[in-house]
Amino acid sequence: MTRDDEQRLRDLLQQVRSGQRSVDDAIASLRADPRGADRAAAELGFATVDHDRARRCGFPEVVFCQGKTPDDTATIAVEILSRAERVLLTRAEPAHAAAVIERVPAARYHARAHCITAGTPPPPSGHVAVVAAGTADLPVAEEAAVTLEIAGNRVERFTDIGVAGLHRLLAKIDAIRAANVIVAVAGMEGALPSVVAGLVDRPVVAVPTSVGYGANFGGLTALLSMLNSCAAGVAVVNIDNGFGAGYLASQINLRTTPRDAPRSREPHE
Repeated sequence: MTRDDEQRLRDLLQQVRSGQRSVDDAIASLRADPRGADRAAAELGFATVDHDRARRCGFPEVVFCQGKTPDDTATIAVEILSRAERVLLTRAEPAHAAAVIERVPAARYHARAHCITAGTPPPPSGHVAVVAAGTADLPVAEEAAVTLEIAGNRVERFTDIGVAGLHRLLAKIDAIRAANVIVAVAGMEGALPSVVAGLVDRPVVAVPTSVGYGANFGGLTALLSMLNSCAAGVAVVNIDNGFGAGYLASQINLRTTPRDAPRSREPHE
């Protein structure tokens, strides 16, 4: 913090104390201050790290590793952690993970999700259910779950309960209904989100996966099926985009679960 920043903050606090400004006005003024723009980004030559992302959006910039070298990925992660308490990296291969862990020993590689996390998330809040139709959908479902966890959400996983054996879903439906938001992940014909949405009064974030045979068209069939869902309350993200589903579900869950609210009860067994 510069001397100018410190003086401005002192003036703002004095205005709040004297009653000239409300607390909300002061917070709005701090958020709108453009003078920190020159410090909001870090130029690395091969990347420009958006340090202001957490202030604007509530979560630090997320690193998409695909197409990046392991060394570049590690350098970006270190830079983000220089000003943030946590970082998430998606579409990471073992080489990316090795490079990041060498620079950030506390980082963790989630192999099935192809994600790397480092830092400390907030205490888990609310309740999000991640429902996977089949075991083959787990990489995408786990990407959603890891995203949710590093963002500070309590996550409950439901695996291999797709519509081919509807009794499996019905056996878990009461536990799924207890969540604030549901992420439903499915390939093949992509029917699971529609079925779930017809049984719950919660928002459902649908994730089509590329799992399936020829006419699945790499997930296009599941995507179109979900977009044409007859059930209300279904939002659809892109094919295999577990991160996007997890991020959206997190925004819904955390918006409806204040941080100072009592922690949710433990997940169902």
